[in-house]
Amino acid sequence: MNHKPIHQVINLVDPDSQRVLNTDIDQVCEFLSNGDSERLFSVSGSFALLARRDETVCMARSLDRPMRYFLAKAASGPVLVVADRIDRIRDYLQRAGYGDQFHPSYTRMVPAHHITTIQLVGCPDPNPIYRRFVEPATEPMPADLDLIGERYVRALYDSLELWLRTIPNHEPIGMLFSGGVDSGSVLLCLHRVLLDRGQSAARLKAFTLAVDGEGGDAINAREFLRRVDLEFLGETIEVASSQIDPFRAVGVIEDYKPRDVECAAVNLALLEAIRARYSDWRFLVDGDGGDENLKDYPIEENPELTIRSVVGNPLLYQEGWGVDRIKHSLTYSGGQSRGCVRTFAPLQEYGFIGFSPFTQPALVQLGTAIPFDALTQGSHEALYGLKGEVMGRGVERVLGLELPIFEKRRFQEGATSPAVFASRFGAAPEAYRSHYLEQHRG
Repeated sequence: MNHKPIHQVINLVDPDSQRVLNTDIDQVCEFLSNGDSERLFSVSGSFALLARRDETVCMARSLDRPMRYFLAKAASGPVLVVADRIDRIRDYLQRAGYGDQFHPSYTRMVPAHHITTIQLVGCPDPNPIYRRFVEPATEPMPADLDLIGERYVRALYDSLELWLRTIPNHEPIGMLFSGGVDSGSVLLCLHRVLLDRGQSAARLKAFTLAVDGEGGDAINAREFLRRVDLEFLGETIEVASSQIDPFRAVGVIEDYKPRDVECAAVNLALLEAIRARYSDWRFLVDGDGGDENLKDYPIEENPELTIRSVVGNPLLYQEGWGVDRIKHSLTYSGGQSRGCVRTFAPLQEYGFIGFSPFTQPALVQLGTAIPFDALTQGSHEALYGLKGEVMGRGVERVLGLELPIFEKRRFQEGATSPAVFASRFGAAPEAYRSHYLEQHRG
């Protein structure tokens, strides 16, 4: 007599949201089922997929989007529920009669860059097993900024060219554009890709947010476009500061980290305005992940970090401290693997399909090949100046253009004035967490 439990797998991820660029979904699921990490690394695009063989379930996702799961207990066996949102898991469990088992902290995040394998064998279920499919580079590049820049920007161009092949020629393309190094490099490469493919640059529009008509980004964006003779691409989107609502952002991203909440709140206002202006647009490109790949965050703001820990951990900003560390959050993952919701969830809220080339495995891995230690020699200033050097030299060598570079700002700060920023984001961090938990009470 067979006493094995009956296991159920409920996949609530929208199949139409999967956007694999260089193969088909069935092939990716086969790579996943076989644990073929080398082939899974070669997959470009945006995906959150699972493959099942009997009681074994393997899950994997790209860096640009979340993938969550919850293991419920039924009398007949385990029930695995998978979704890209916590509230979708909660709502399913309530409909299915398992609502009393739910708490948001019991959900788990599939960490980016790993195959997560779960055995549905009944109570007690074993911990998941993680296997990497995006590895840091095994050999560093030479400490030659011209070479590094050329390789990195060439990979950026190639990633955008591959993405553009999948976009129907009649579809317009929006760019979330601050005038910064990341969005600027993406804009210049995408413009060149369009021309190289014999397509009209008029398909492309660069959207810049100005809250109450203020913020440094709008000034920088206009100057950037003027210097590269692309002013016709620019469009400033003005919104009132009253539309910046961090507590709404908490609900949309299902997280409460202040920087991610701030970014998402501003993103939501921008995307709402774009959607109101262009009701049928679908595709938006951004520069998310550029800071992570080139380690361009102020170390001084985080007391847990030193320059040694930053340059010595190749994927620190993408993954946090790592899945095998105590500080890794099972509920949220870490680094950009957690923070991806600040972009993905607002895009999803307004029906946009996003793409950032910097989150693609080839560019992530290439970033780990940069010899940061040799190039910075322990200097914070050298580290903070490195991205501009790399991208500026790369854009010049690949595109033959001079990349305008301005003082770095976070998106949420560049889109607002200091007074507006202080007024809209004056709540204590604990208030965001309390608001998040309140949404799941009752």
